[in-house]
Amino acid sequence: MQAIRVRGVGGPAALELADLPRPVPGVGEVLVRVTVAGVNFIDIYHRTGRYPLPLPFIPGQEGAGSVAGVGPGVSGLRAGDRVAWAGVPGGYAQYVVVPLDRLVSLPDGVTDQQAAAVLLQGMTAHYLVHDTCPIAAGDSVLIHAGAGGTGLLLTQMAKRLGARVITTVSNDVKEAASRAAGADAVIRYTVSDFVAEVRRLTQDTGVRVVYDSVGQSTFDGSLRCLASRGMLVLFGASSDPVQPVDPMVLARHGSLYLTRPSLWHYVADRDALRRRAAAVLGRVADGSLRVHVHRVRPLAEAAAAHRDLEGRITIGKVLLLPPS
Repeated sequence: MQAIRVRGVGGPAALELADLPRPVPGVGEVLVRVTVAGVNFIDIYHRTGRYPLPLPFIPGQEGAGSVAGVGPGVSGLRAGDRVAWAGVPGGYAQYVVVPLDRLVSLPDGVTDQQAAAVLLQGMTAHYLVHDTCPIAAGDSVLIHAGAGGTGLLLTQMAKRLGARVITTVSNDVKEAASRAAGADAVIRYTVSDFVAEVRRLTQDTGVRVVYDSVGQSTFDGSLRCLASRGMLVLFGASSDPVQPVDPMVLARHGSLYLTRPSLWHYVADRDALRRRAAAVLGRVADGSLRVHVHRVRPLAEAAAAHRDLEGRITIGKVLLLPPS
């Protein structure tokens, strides 16, 4: 099978197209023919070694496809069933082996491309607004990277819960996308101080929560955007990791809360995964959650897909198509 292989960590050039043996499912595992693979920042962290994986490895944590075979002890699935997964490595390939308890079945109203574009980021947005810092009607929230894949989904979910949503973006095209997702106010951080703008927009009160996937370059400003006893939810580091923090900083800014959650703790067991996936995919199926795909590239162009994501030129999701 064709797959993208990383033999040594580094830049996008570390993503090599290779011919590799088709994997064989073991006990409790399913062989999936990959029709679409999602590209996420965690793939970049793996490629660069920020989140180390044993070498060599096939990147990719998310995708959709159809069942091609099952290992011993697997029941309830048959060849051709449409499935999706998140949090299992090896998606940048024609075939991947996925544990049965990490697979979700796709409803008829959701395409493979929609599933691969929404599962990881959609479940992330879902736990952030429903569990990490549950949103209530009337809350003001700040979402960084408002035109990214997660940012667009977060905006829609927060608005559905009745929040006033403020986002940050870098240019007018991304501003338009963020407003189309429902943002009440959009700050162009390339031309305005986002802290001053948030303070102006909230009459100097600040927001209840900041959802920050950017990290180092926004962290200090995010703290200054919070209302007293507000929460900074740091769930990514697309700029760079945040440096060590003196907890007294939280007291000085108003007895703030700081958390660094991970999706995998919110979908730790099979039931939790399927409940959260069903909530996200159900909204895609009924049209109440819109999925924006920036670009679909052939698997061989994985390096270009990573450059697009790292260059922050994307709006929404980037997908890879393995050969059929």
